[in-house]
Amino acid sequence: MEISSPKIEHRSGISMVWVIPIITALVGGWLIIKTISEQGPVATVSFLTADGIEVGTTRIKYKNVNIGVIEGMEFSEDFSHVILSARFNQGMDSFLRRNTQFWVVRPQLSLSGVSGLETIISGAYISVEPGQGAPQFHFVGLENPPVVLSETIGQRMVLMAEKLGSIDIGSPVYYKGIQAGEVLGYELANDRESVYIHIFVNDPFDQLVQGNTRFWNVSGLEVDVSANGVNVRTESVKSMIFGGITFDTPETLEQTTTDIQGLVYTLHNSYSDMDENAYTRKISYVAYFDSSVRGLSPGAPVEFRGIQVGSVLDFRLEYDSEDQSFLIPVLIEIEPERIAFRDETGLSDSEDTISNLIHNGLRARLQLGSLITGQLYVELIMNPDAPMELVAVNDSVPEMPTVSSASIESITNSLEAFVSRLDTINLEDIGRELLGTLEGTNSLFNSPAIQASLVNLEASMESFKNILRSVDEANLDETIIAGRDVLQNLRTTLDLTNNILEPNSPMQYNVIQLTSELEETARSIRALVEILERNPQSLLFGRDGDGE
Repeated sequence: MEISSPKIEHRSGISMVWVIPIITALVGGWLIIKTISEQGPVATVSFLTADGIEVGTTRIKYKNVNIGVIEGMEFSEDFSHVILSARFNQGMDSFLRRNTQFWVVRPQLSLSGVSGLETIISGAYISVEPGQGAPQFHFVGLENPPVVLSETIGQRMVLMAEKLGSIDIGSPVYYKGIQAGEVLGYELANDRESVYIHIFVNDPFDQLVQGNTRFWNVSGLEVDVSANGVNVRTESVKSMIFGGITFDTPETLEQTTTDIQGLVYTLHNSYSDMDENAYTRKISYVAYFDSSVRGLSPGAPVEFRGIQVGSVLDFRLEYDSEDQSFLIPVLIEIEPERIAFRDETGLSDSEDTISNLIHNGLRARLQLGSLITGQLYVELIMNPDAPMELVAVNDSVPEMPTVSSASIESITNSLEAFVSRLDTINLEDIGRELLGTLEGTNSLFNSPAIQASLVNLEASMESFKNILRSVDEANLDETIIAGRDVLQNLRTTLDLTNNILEPNSPMQYNVIQLTSELEETARSIRALVEILERNPQSLLFGRDGDGE
């Protein structure tokens, strides 16, 4: 049997064996492409530390919504920072802008209160504040949360202060006692002599800020002891502990601007400091006094008719060897902007006007501002009759003539006279005489004669009662006799009283007054007896005697 050789045929096309691997490769590629296309953008954020952050667990949130996760962590080249790789969800490209801010949310206690307590259970997470600008994928995270978020309506402002004091991030900004904003931060100015403080004023308080708005520090307590007394000022307990700023926009006749963009405001140390620095033009004068200036201090007010027009700058003691006298020059500063100088032509030059007032009788004198503190101040008065006696005509500072203070001298003289009279009084003799008077009074009222007088007086009253009873019984003769007995007893009482009184006794006046009252009583009884003798029936029917 002949065996035929196999016939080999060559089939064209792809073998079925490769169908499954090809399909698998296509599905896998499609899944890869789909996965890559569905993944969001990746950005890096650097922090000083990675405290509380875990790869694959720590979330990225905006308004408490998950928008990404931390998928990687590494050190920077100099090991000073930790660089986190953040994978965002698809469609979150708009968050990656130049001004976007990142920070780690942890439990934190600040001036604004306690925040981030939910992270105690859920763990720390990274919060995002969207920003504007060009796309960016490398960021530097904030170590502390921002005080004001971008969605808050209001306006940022810059203040310049000599020193920071108790002001800190989160310190409140007040307007008339209401919290109107917060402090965002601070930095040293370019001149290295002042501090820039960045604040945020919420709406609608930001609309109250104008070009002439004044800011001052209200941290702690402001205590001012001056000639006006003791003044204590504070804004609130919170500002007293944590520091604070307040502002006010005064009413003025001048036109003010409402466009405050780019303006830098001055932060005054206190309200009084702001009030003093409100006037820029100042004129210095020197006033010479020859009396004591105890109680006068730099900063004491200079007043004219109760209105402050300046302040005291300095004073010292000078000795004149020619006449061997002492003078105290007091340097004062007058702020002419506090005074409106007007005449027929309008406003005049203030310095020339003050010079004219000096020639017409403007004088300075010391006055006592407070009896409690003993502080002095300088008062300006118009006294045309006072001569203009200048001490240092050639001095570089113009001189303000002075007059003596009558009130201070009168008070001092009165006190000295009172003390002198008090020294002349012999208090020991007065005490001995007072003690003797008290002892004599005690012996007088406790003496047997006084006791006998009281017994006789009691007997007289008893006799008077017997008279009334006798009248009721119609026994008029016995009534008249009893009345005479009463008078006799009263006379005996008066005789005993006069015998026990010495002519110079301190109680003589009182005893005489008592005697007068007893005599008046005796006269009244005598008149009653006479009426009863003439009209016995008057006790029953009245004085007219007819019973009507």
